[in-house]
Amino acid sequence: MNLFVGNLARQTAVDDLRAAFEAHGQVSSANIIKDKMSGESKGFGFIEMPNQSEAEAAIANLNGKELDGRALTVNVAKPRTE
Repeated sequence: MNLFVGNLARQTAVDDLRAAFEAHGQVSSANIIKDKMSGESKGFGFIEMPNQSEAEAAIANLNGKELDGRALTVNVAKPRTE
């Protein structure tokens, strides 16, 4: 299940994000989206969790919780629209 993670602090590292989600289950990939020009975080990323029940537990437990001083927004990622 692909999860959207929003409201990330600029200093949040991929390893920190992965660790927060691994507390709730297996994480197959973690990615923070960065600005192409500056290389700085755009404040959101994606987590891929292969087990749906673990992903749902991560959403329930991490949505609204603080990471690096910011309350995370966690939900199921929606497909990109053109």
